[in-house]
Amino acid sequence: MNVLFDNCTSPILASTLHGFVRHYGDAAFHLKDVPGLPRGRHSADLDWIEHLRKAPEKWIFISGDARMLKNPAERAALRSAGLHGFILAPGYQKTALNQVAATVVWRWPEILKITSLLAAPSMHEIPIGRMTKLRQFPV
Repeated sequence: MNVLFDNCTSPILASTLHGFVRHYGDAAFHLKDVPGLPRGRHSADLDWIEHLRKAPEKWIFISGDARMLKNPAERAALRSAGLHGFILAPGYQKTALNQVAATVVWRWPEILKITSLLAAPSMHEIPIGRMTKLRQFPV
């Protein structure tokens, strides 16, 4: 499985998670490094969603921007792409990057469990507290 971190996240999160998951045959990419994405870092949300929809590999994404759920075009694209998405809670914007990376790695088993149990599309919020459950958003 591949993980995309969009432009609302730091590339450091992608490289940190990649170091953790590559031993399982998985990979994590920041938007600027996604193979085959024509506009790279300058891709609009609709562009990378479409790219992941067409990709033969299984993809999920992690974003720091919950506004994509309020945009009707992006919501429709997410539904049709059949992706599992995870949104970082707003509190992450004021959290040190090393703590955000640690929390994403900490939550990785939960993320895998959700992607295996639920049919895509699905959206969840990754809360700031480690003892708080992931919260499901309507897609």
